[in-house]
Amino acid sequence: MSTIQRIALVLTIIGAINWGLVGFFQFDLVASLFGGQDSGVSRIIYGLVGIAGLINLGLLFAPSHEQEEAAQTNPSR
Repeated sequence: MSTIQRIALVLTIIGAINWGLVGFFQFDLVASLFGGQDSGVSRIIYGLVGIAGLINLGLLFAPSHEQEEAAQTNPSR
């Protein structure tokens, strides 16, 4: 996993935690930390989380580590 994918995964986890807080407690942590949903910093963070989610879509379709190892040990597959 590359460094960009790791950063994207961390941002996606932050976004998931924020959405969980919104869903369960009606509390937007990003908005409360950075001055509301309409502040520039909040919008940048929301945008980065969205881009990170798109980057992580690639992980969904990437072959797993186990499949790569199996292909190396058994090349007839």
